[in-house]
Amino acid sequence: MAGLGLIALGLSACTDIAAPAEPILKPVSRPDKPRATAKPPAVARPTSEASAALRSYLNQVQSAQLGQGLLRRDGGGGDTPFTSTMLARNFEKIAFFNEYDGNFSGPGGPSPLRRWATPVRMDLIFGDGVPPSQRKSDTEHVRSYAERLGRVSGHSVSMSKKANFIVVIAGEDDRTAALAAAAARLPGVSAASLAPLDNLTRDTYCVVAAYASGSGANTYTTALAVIRAENPSLLRLSCIHEELAQGMGLANDSPTARPSIFNDDDEFSLLTRHDELLLKMLYDPRLRAGMTAEQARPIVQKIAAELIDGGPV
Repeated sequence: MAGLGLIALGLSACTDIAAPAEPILKPVSRPDKPRATAKPPAVARPTSEASAALRSYLNQVQSAQLGQGLLRRDGGGGDTPFTSTMLARNFEKIAFFNEYDGNFSGPGGPSPLRRWATPVRMDLIFGDGVPPSQRKSDTEHVRSYAERLGRVSGHSVSMSKKANFIVVIAGEDDRTAALAAAAARLPGVSAASLAPLDNLTRDTYCVVAAYASGSGANTYTTALAVIRAENPSLLRLSCIHEELAQGMGLANDSPTARPSIFNDDDEFSLLTRHDELLLKMLYDPRLRAGMTAEQARPIVQKIAAELIDGGPV
């Protein structure tokens, strides 16, 4: 990867209305010359049968999950209490392990603590098939979520054209081109090295990869998230929440984490209060990138106890 090491991977199976004013009628003068015709608004390219079939499948997935009471957006409540011990255990499982290996072909293994040292600057690249209305909506979601990630973690996260964390939202027909455009903007990342992010299985709704360069093998310098444009609205928003948070350093999922998006059961679709605490712990200055789980454990337990005050939330 031309000087960059892939160090984390993750993916997800994710008033009153004023009365109208009275119209005012007045004569309109006829111009001497025809007015210049404005350029028609950009339109998305038509999609292929493969993309249309995938969109249909993902809509069925979302409908089925909602029908089963999954993809909750309430952040948890009285039915999902957790203690400081549970929070510390979940942090260790999620921050000190990889979800997948470097080729997305098998499970990952233990890893030292990984996080960013420099400010995270996010930007989006859309595939040609994503319509303008969807681009606007997705951009606003990423922008507001980036602000939230920065607020809860205490680490600088913002939107910038000088991005080191690119979010690609593209479909089956244009993902390859969008990834090539992303590679051109990320130093040390080649289009060829992004093949695992292009060749996604049907049940992979989104994916993220984070990279390190130089001597800080556990310090992120670049990240790239890929979200299928075929995802329906809630699955796509769920992908934004999970992959961008995983790209901050919470690279794994755990079946015991609840209420959490870092759990493959898809019970929760959006970042929960539990997950905000994980991000806060990750960027606590008492922890350092490169720490092992064993080295960090007493510090993690202390931070969790401080956050929870020794009782359930």
